[in-house]
Amino acid sequence: MQDTALRIPQLSAWLADTDIGLLELHTPQGTLRLGRRGDDIVELPVEVTEAETVSVHAPSVGVFLLSHPLATTPLVRIGEQVQAGQTVGLLKIGPLLLPVTASQAGIVDAVYAADGLAVGYGTPLVELHLL
Repeated sequence: MQDTALRIPQLSAWLADTDIGLLELHTPQGTLRLGRRGDDIVELPVEVTEAETVSVHAPSVGVFLLSHPLATTPLVRIGEQVQAGQTVGLLKIGPLLLPVTASQAGIVDAVYAADGLAVGYGTPLVELHLL
């Protein structure tokens, strides 16, 4: 969100040149809301609520895989409901395939890491909207 905060003046200028009344930007680091108050563009407060989403993070370093190397279908798709403990991806560490599992039941909202991307420990991989 820090990078986004540095760009608020630029985002405000772009928004001022449109007829858009509200811009809400969601990132893994947080949410930014810009809206109109008369002719001015201002940052609006974001209501803090209980977490409705949770990210599944890489449990180790490795190469993130959306499907098993011998399969053509992905383990999960955006919009699909998953159960706690269900495999949502794999981490390839040398010849080893380590399952990446959902910590809670939810619906897949986003897949942050591309198939075949090298990731580090703790990298957000999948976002789940909690049920």
